[in-house]
Amino acid sequence: MEQLNNSLAARLADRFRGFLPVIVDVETGGFDADRDALLEIAAVTVGMDQDGHLYPHPVVSTHVEPFPGANIDPRSLEITGIDPENPLRGALHERAALDYIFQAVRHAVRGHECQRAILVGHNAAFDLGFINAAVRRTGHKRNPFHPFSCFDTATLSGLAYGQTVLSKAVLAAGYTFDSREAHSAVYDAERTALLFCRIVNRLRTLEVLELERVGAILP
Repeated sequence: MEQLNNSLAARLADRFRGFLPVIVDVETGGFDADRDALLEIAAVTVGMDQDGHLYPHPVVSTHVEPFPGANIDPRSLEITGIDPENPLRGALHERAALDYIFQAVRHAVRGHECQRAILVGHNAAFDLGFINAAVRRTGHKRNPFHPFSCFDTATLSGLAYGQTVLSKAVLAAGYTFDSREAHSAVYDAERTALLFCRIVNRLRTLEVLELERVGAILP
């Protein structure tokens, strides 16, 4: 019979049905993935230790040049603090930015013997929408992410902690959150990765305790 509950899987390749969770955060020029500029991408892959607990790898990130004709809402720049005209940003063209991020993701997928990456984000549909729009614009053929499935830490943290705002969920999970660093793709991706790993590991711990308790009362 097929194994349906993979929550106690010993290998990362088996934990999420062959998917590798990759935490992604993007900073943009607005909310419309087709019209507004993609300005920054950060991605964090995860590993699994010998006890079956997830942990985040170092973040991979890049600034992105706005695509020709992209809309940039000044209010978005006020929030992110990004200056698209700053030559010191070291921004890459969209295609090159995707190549850089996707290469790191594909390397992690192969390293963990997974089949594909699945995007994890806080309100993940937003981040996945901008990634998919950039893939369409550039005609990229090697997108490692599932095109529509994702894991949303806003939903997961609402279930685990009763909090859906990233800063409050991170604090509820026992980590610090510096509001001065917020709305940086790197910082938000790192905090979201810690949050995701904590929730997954918490479930594993609870399941182990439950199995021990049930085993103790079985004849």
